[in-house]
Amino acid sequence: MIASAKPKSPMKAEKKNTKKMMRKKIQKVANGEPSVNRTNVPERVAGPLLEDLLSDLTQINNSMERAKRLFEWLIRPIPAQTFFRDTWEKKPIFVQRNKPDYYKGLFSTAEFDRILREEYVQYGVNLDVTSYTNGKRETHNPPGRARPFTVWDFYESGCSLRMLNPQAFSSTVWNVLSILQERFGSMAGANVYLTPAQTQGFAPHYDDIEAFIVQLEGKKHWRVYNPRSEDEVLPVLSSPNFKQADIGKPILDVVLEAGDLLYFPRGFIHQGNCLPDAHSLHITISSYQKNSWGDLLHKLVPAALEIAIEEDVDFRRGLPLDYLTYMGVQNSDKDDPRRGKFFSQIETLMKKLSNYAPVDAAVDQKARDFLHDCLPPVLTADELASSVQGAPARWEDGRVKGVGAQITTQTRVRILRAGCARLCSDGEAVHLYYTTNNSRVYHKEEPQSFEVKTEHTDAVEYLIHSYPDFVTVESLPCDSVQDRVGCSPYVSHSIITTDRKWIAVLASHSEVCYSFSRSL
Repeated sequence: MIASAKPKSPMKAEKKNTKKMMRKKIQKVANGEPSVNRTNVPERVAGPLLEDLLSDLTQINNSMERAKRLFEWLIRPIPAQTFFRDTWEKKPIFVQRNKPDYYKGLFSTAEFDRILREEYVQYGVNLDVTSYTNGKRETHNPPGRARPFTVWDFYESGCSLRMLNPQAFSSTVWNVLSILQERFGSMAGANVYLTPAQTQGFAPHYDDIEAFIVQLEGKKHWRVYNPRSEDEVLPVLSSPNFKQADIGKPILDVVLEAGDLLYFPRGFIHQGNCLPDAHSLHITISSYQKNSWGDLLHKLVPAALEIAIEEDVDFRRGLPLDYLTYMGVQNSDKDDPRRGKFFSQIETLMKKLSNYAPVDAAVDQKARDFLHDCLPPVLTADELASSVQGAPARWEDGRVKGVGAQITTQTRVRILRAGCARLCSDGEAVHLYYTTNNSRVYHKEEPQSFEVKTEHTDAVEYLIHSYPDFVTVESLPCDSVQDRVGCSPYVSHSIITTDRKWIAVLASHSEVCYSFSRSL
């Protein structure tokens, strides 16, 4: 075939070595050698309750530091550096805490019930009703709204309930995920699973995300299996449902109780079932979907090829007149020297292609996708009070109130969060993409952005790089005082905050009318 006729290359050898290492790793697991971390947490290092932690995090001035602290709490007592070096994308890990209240406040069955009663929950959109009996996985979603009477009847009949986007209904889940997404640099999502005692809701399968199983109530028996082949290591897509005979023996067989954590990378097959003596409620926090080098190259390579064809005549030269007579699958077994020459030319062009790769532009495309995926930030009291979202401009007693003093060159400002905004260029104009007006419902809104005037780009870049420090408007690198003060349209998108409390901001993309009243 074609691959067998290609000349050997260092890249091919490196790939072969990587596969060889992976085969050894899989063989170690098959032979019973340990590849799973099990951690039992002493009481003295169990960590704070979530409510206390979230309160403490509001006092931290840097959103990246908040994300770091929250993630450390999630996987405690494993050091984050150790986790990302030894475990992330490599192997499962089980943390047994013996502290049922560790994750208390994140979500509960009572919250599940409240959402059903008070929110508009739709089958298939927000809620799935599932079962897995005698090797058969079924979904039982009726059409329309999920009413409590019907949902709880399904549950009593032995069905599992999966809430697909709890962050749309739970402020705490929204808060946690909006913080964690800055730690991952990738969208953080969640599903909640409520399973009756002595039942199983899902067939064995693997996912395309890094999964953190957070046990909230009751307990659940989990079995995790190694990827079946190298092709299923860190897969691009989730798997279909497997039969028990397809998956071999588990490498991890544990019971999670409230307060415990189970992590496994994408590609690791898993299944969970409830024991006879308890129901189970857990939330799966997920990230890193479509966030691989390959996903970046999907954006990079077509752009590089377009540039190369435009700028390099070698990419525009015609193919050999007779190449169809010796290339292609039907000719792949031919011993023809022209095939070797053809492959050599392809390899030469592929090497040259990297010279035309617009890497930063491709990264910006990934960044735009990420910002569109992101949840909007949950503002702290101070952030709310010092940004446009907290401005109490209003109509009262027959007139407008809450609009007041001008912003000046001495006003101190900064970006609201480290990851809430990014400058990107499409080659013709510079746009600022931002997350603050995103919806809690995935992609309910279009990507949020606006064009930045040429005279303001350096100033916005300076603001982004200055985070978490406040800087004066006077210090912004603009040509004039008018340009410095003219950067304030970004305030209207809740991107910028000040070190004072604002009363109101009125702005538009084209012409700014801003006024503030400060609470000293």
